[in-house]
Amino acid sequence: MITTAAKNKIKADTVLKEFWRDNARFADLFNAALFQGKNIIRPEELEESDTDISSILKLGSHMETVQKILDVIKKSSNGVEFVILGLENQQHVHFGMPLRLMVGDAFGYLKEYQEVAKRNKEEGHWDGSEEFLSGFRREDRLHPMVTLCVYYGEREWDGPFSLMDMLKIPEELKPVVNDYKMNLIQVRDSEQLQFHNTDVQTVFEICRNIYKKNYEEIANVYQSKEIDSELGLVIGAITDSPKLVDQALERKGGRMNMCRALEELEKEGIKKGIKEGIKEGIVNGKILARYEDGMTPEEIAEKMGLPVEQVEKVLEENKVLAMV
Repeated sequence: MITTAAKNKIKADTVLKEFWRDNARFADLFNAALFQGKNIIRPEELEESDTDISSILKLGSHMETVQKILDVIKKSSNGVEFVILGLENQQHVHFGMPLRLMVGDAFGYLKEYQEVAKRNKEEGHWDGSEEFLSGFRREDRLHPMVTLCVYYGEREWDGPFSLMDMLKIPEELKPVVNDYKMNLIQVRDSEQLQFHNTDVQTVFEICRNIYKKNYEEIANVYQSKEIDSELGLVIGAITDSPKLVDQALERKGGRMNMCRALEELEKEGIKKGIKEGIKEGIVNGKILARYEDGMTPEEIAEKMGLPVEQVEKVLEENKVLAMV
C-alpha cells in the first residue's frame, strides 16, 4: 500500500526549510541555542537572504567555481549594521561537518568581500595603492556570519565538534593551529534549551519523547490538545514516521489530535525495534563466524565495512557470555 507521504514525495529537508523560514521560529531557535533564551535576535529585524554562497576561487592562473548552498539564511539588522545568520539542517551524523560549516562561513565572507571590492572599483575612490590592490578600503568591514547546525538524528552525535577534532595533530602544534568550533544543537538532547515560541517548543518536546519512547508522557500533555497539522508534518519528517506524515497531510491546514498518532507511533516503534534487532543479530553472527574462521578484528572490519571498535565490542561481549 502506497502511503500519502510516498505519493506526495515528501522530503524532510524541504519540510524543515519551510518551517524555519518563519522569522519568529528562526529567531527563537538562535536565541535558545546561542543566547540562553535571551531575546537578542528579534523576528521583526530579520529578512530573507540568498542561500547560495557559491564563489569562484582563483589560485594563480587557475580558477574554479565552488558551490555551497545553506538551508536558510537571514540577515538581522542591529541598528545600521547587520549579522548574517545561517542554518544547516542535518538528519545524520556527518564526520566532516565542522569543515563543511567553516567553508560555508568562509564563502559567506568571500562573497561579501567580492561585493565590496566590486563596489569600490566602480566608485574608484582609493587612498593609496594598498587599497587599490586589495579592493578593500581601510575603513571597510565585513559583517559577522553565524551558522547553526541542527541535528535531528535519534542517536547521539558522535562526530567531531570542531576542526581540531578532525585533525591528526601533535600536541605541541595545537596552540598554533587555528580551530573552528561549530554551533551544534541536538533535538534528542535539547531539554536545557529555553524556547519561547510554542511551535518550536512543541516540535522539540514531542520529538525528544518519541526518540525516548516516552509515549505516555506525550499522551499526558497532548491527548486532549490538538496541534497544527504543519507541526505534525515537521515532527513526522524529523522522526521518519510515515504514519504521522500521512495524518498531517490528510488534515493539511487544520488541526490534528495526537492520540491516534501516538498509537501509530508506538506500533511503528515496536516494528522498527524488531527490525533493528534482527539486523543487528545478523551482523553480529557474521562477525563471530568470520572470527571463528581465523580473521582478525581488523580484517573483519575491513571486509564488512564496519568500525574496528564495533567488531571488537561484539567479540568482547560474546566472549563474556561464553565464559558465564
